[in-house]
Amino acid sequence: MDKVFSADATAIAFEQRGSGPALVLVGGAFMTRHESAELAALLAERFTVITYDRRGRGDSGDSPAYDVQREVEDLDALIEHAGGEAMLFGMSSGAVLALEAAARGSAVTRLALYEPPFVTDDSRPPLPADYVAHLDELVEQRAYGDAVAYFMTAAVGMPAEAVAAMRQAPFWAGMEAVARTLPYDGRVMGGTMSGRPLPADRWQSVTVPVLVGSGDAGAPHMLTGAREFAALADNFTFRVFPGQEHTIAPAVLAPVLADFFTAGEQV
Repeated sequence: MDKVFSADATAIAFEQRGSGPALVLVGGAFMTRHESAELAALLAERFTVITYDRRGRGDSGDSPAYDVQREVEDLDALIEHAGGEAMLFGMSSGAVLALEAAARGSAVTRLALYEPPFVTDDSRPPLPADYVAHLDELVEQRAYGDAVAYFMTAAVGMPAEAVAAMRQAPFWAGMEAVARTLPYDGRVMGGTMSGRPLPADRWQSVTVPVLVGSGDAGAPHMLTGAREFAALADNFTFRVFPGQEHTIAPAVLAPVLADFFTAGEQV
């Protein structure tokens, strides 16, 4: 493990492996650098792969006031460490963060996204209007277990009974440990889980090749949202992964990413 320092002096923990063009993996809610280790190992044969703890998680620091721009600056610091430009792969809300970095001018050369959790239709309820505000309240109260439960029911859409049973599982403590960052992911999503069409102009500044993927065995809104996003621009390409859900098998994902990131044109 090593660290870089973001523009606001926050320490961002990362690991680097492999050799070749730089590729940064951006995790979604709850994810630390460890959840990306298997995918990183598969990609390290062809790339210099950087996995990192987003601010507020794992071994990374944080700042008192959150802003999405701070997380973009965290990526900028990692990209600078990698040589001044990099490709990004983002998973779930991490896909939207990676997209935001590209839209805000980070030195991103190619971008791959898997299941950005857009809600653009009525196949599931939209997020409550006060979703982020309520998460903020729970985190301020240090009610981290309740924050996780609220995320799982309101954002993921799990039944309350199933989430109650999950509280007894060994992995629940790990989720509580990063629960204070759940409002961060809510702010990254920025109203794109409202059940309304995606804003056509939000990412129009992204001109690099973009691959957006979704499984066809998971929640229907994921597939719909990814397809609708990919239709926004000619440089966005859509890819369906048969039989995959929101947690995609690294062995299935890695070769597609490797081909995309080494191709002279979009796959």
